[in-house]
Amino acid sequence: MIRKATVNDALCVAKLAIQMWEDNTVEGLAEDLTKIIDSPESAVFLLYDGEIAIGFAQCQLRHDYVEGTDSSPVGYLEGIFVEEAYRNKGYAKELLKQCEAWAKDMGCTEFASDCELENTGSLAFHLKMGFEEANRVICFTKKL
Repeated sequence: MIRKATVNDALCVAKLAIQMWEDNTVEGLAEDLTKIIDSPESAVFLLYDGEIAIGFAQCQLRHDYVEGTDSSPVGYLEGIFVEEAYRNKGYAKELLKQCEAWAKDMGCTEFASDCELENTGSLAFHLKMGFEEANRVICFTKKL
């Protein structure tokens, strides 16, 4: 079962999200997710096996330029995660469909996403789901 998360689900989503965004804390993610879930410009969907949350997807509207698109706003997949024991069963695809439907309902005609260059699993998922690679980028930083 998939349902749209409410602010009461922020901690539940954070406990899943920490497995993907490891450089955060559960508490910090829960705080951020409360704001994200509460925003009319974003949505979080939770995937359940019975009563147990096993995955989520976070999407939002982006009004700034999104690589490879020519409309605004663009629906954007910010993150998607399914517990390892439940992978390769089509659950991520179902979560993605919920995000795409939400974006379409919000007036979007395009949907986009990204992944780290070394995340070959995410790249394979995106390509399998019909995304087309728009660009590759390496970001730089230096201390002044």
